[in-house]
Order: sequence, then C-alpha cells, then structure tokens
Amino acid sequence: MSGLVLAVSFSAAVSLGAVGVSTGTVWGVILNHLVPGAVEPVWSAGHEAIVWNLRLPRAILAALVGAGLALVGATLQAVTRNPLADPHLLGISSGGAFGAITALLHTGFVLGLATVPVFAFLGALGAMGLVLGVARITNSGSADRLVLAGVAVSFVIMAAANVMIFLGDPRATHTVVFWMLGGLGLAQWSQLIFPLGVLILCGAWFRLRAGDLDAMTVGDETASTLGIAVSRFRLEVFVAGALVTGVMVAFSGVIGFVGLMVPHIARMVVGGSYARVLPVSALFGAVFLLWCDILARTVMAPDDIPIGIVTGLIGGAFFIWLLRRR
Repeated sequence: MSGLVLAVSFSAAVSLGAVGVSTGTVWGVILNHLVPGAVEPVWSAGHEAIVWNLRLPRAILAALVGAGLALVGATLQAVTRNPLADPHLLGISSGGAFGAITALLHTGFVLGLATVPVFAFLGALGAMGLVLGVARITNSGSADRLVLAGVAVSFVIMAAANVMIFLGDPRATHTVVFWMLGGLGLAQWSQLIFPLGVLILCGAWFRLRAGDLDAMTVGDETASTLGIAVSRFRLEVFVAGALVTGVMVAFSGVIGFVGLMVPHIARMVVGGSYARVLPVSALFGAVFLLWCDILARTVMAPDDIPIGIVTGLIGGAFFIWLLRRR
C-alpha cells in the first residue's frame, strides 16, 4: 500500500504542471530510459525532455528532501523530548543556508560539485554547535529551552546570511533569495547522488539506533540505566541530523516544518516505536513534499511558487493546532 501511494505521488508530480503529460507517457518514457527499446515511443521529444530531464529528477529530489527532513525531525524530537523540535526551529536549516550562500556568492566552487553540500553541512554543524553552546552558557538544558536557544541562533544566522547576500553579486541575489525560500527547480541527475547517499547512510544508522531513540523519549536517566551513553548519543544524532539537513538544504533551499509535522502524523498512525516511526516518517515526508511541489508548480502556473512558502502555510496551521493540543 505504501509503495502504491508513493508511486501515485511520483506519477502525479511528473504528470502535472504548466504542460500536462499523460500518465502513460510518463511511465513509457521512464521505462524506455531504463530498458532501451522496451516501449515504442509515441510521444514528442519535448514531452520526453520534460519528463526525463526536468520533472523526474525534481520529483526524486522532492522525495529525498522530504524523507530526510522528516527523519531528522523525528530523531530530534526523540533526543530533545520536545514535540516541537525540528531542523528549522533548532537553527540547523539556517546554518545550512548560511554555508550554502557563502559557497554560492563568495567562495566559488572550490570543491567542484561537492562545494555547496560541504559548506552547507559545515554551516549546519556550526549552527548546531552554537545552539548547544548557547544552551550551556544560559543553563538552558531543558528540552523546551533548547528549542528557544535554537530559534534565537536561527535568527542571528539568518541575519548574517542576509548580510552575505547584501555584500554579494547583485546579479545573483534573485537566485539566492528564491533558493532561500525553498525550491526544487535546479534538480539535476548528476547531483542526486549526494542527497541519496546521505539519506541511505544516515537513515540506516537512525534505524539501527531505533531502540536507543525509544529509550531517549522516556528520559536521560532511564536511557542511562539501559547502558546508553546519553550525551554522546545525543551529539551523534545532532551531527547526523546536521549532515542530512545540510545536504538537503544545499539542493532544495530552506524548507521548514516538514520535520515538525510529519513525525507527529507518523506517530498517530503507527504508534511511538521508532522502529516503525522512522520508515513511516520517511515515506510520509516524501509523499508530503511531492504534493507540496505539485501545488507550488500548478497554483500560479507557469510560474513556480517557492516550495518553502507552501510548507510554511501548511506548517504554520499545523503548528497552531499542535500548540492547542498541548
């Protein structure tokens, strides 16, 4: 059933847009590229280019980013024991944005295609370090106050990012601002290996530590009695979360609220065990961002709305509903 939902979402994401493409054409083009000659082409070269070169890599990137952000949100909510924790609120997304902007406007591609992902990861990791440092200096060790520290650091980092944009090349400002609002229009086949590889590695590690995440939701003392090195494990989760978030931000821009909403929905469906929450969060995150991208491309077609605006509108409403429940 879950595979069917994902397949339907993929199909819709590739079919719908300013130029409609039939479902048969979509799957025919995909099959013909995977198995040359398997299907006799009955579509135009233009439709084939739209499907294979533009919309399919964009849909794959949307699914990877949605799954990655949802996984990070779920793990952060476990280790902070705070249902409002997510990469955006803890400042990790802002740090990734700062690193990516630095690479795009000021350093150039000194590391080739890996430049933006590496700088975004370093920015996300630095932001997480700042959040932990602020929490320690201000004695904000509780879960709620850790989120407040993250919000404060996020504002500071985004102010610094705006200064970087102001000092950068004016000709690139429009592109960077659109990227800061979240967008998947720059998806390319050659770059998908980075988010895919990070998602597989970190997702597998999160899944292996699902039992430890369950223990962390109960409390540090309980986790310690079960033999978990609480501080070390929390730091490992933060580093892995920074890696995933930084790489996703590098290719999609800042997309908020996915990591906040999706894990809550997953827990409503499958309960609190992280052995089930993690894969379901990844699936729901992929499907959610695919449909958000469909909305972003179709509401004002042929123009694209930044996908961060769509997730922000939905996420803001969800955030208010969550606060009412608490």
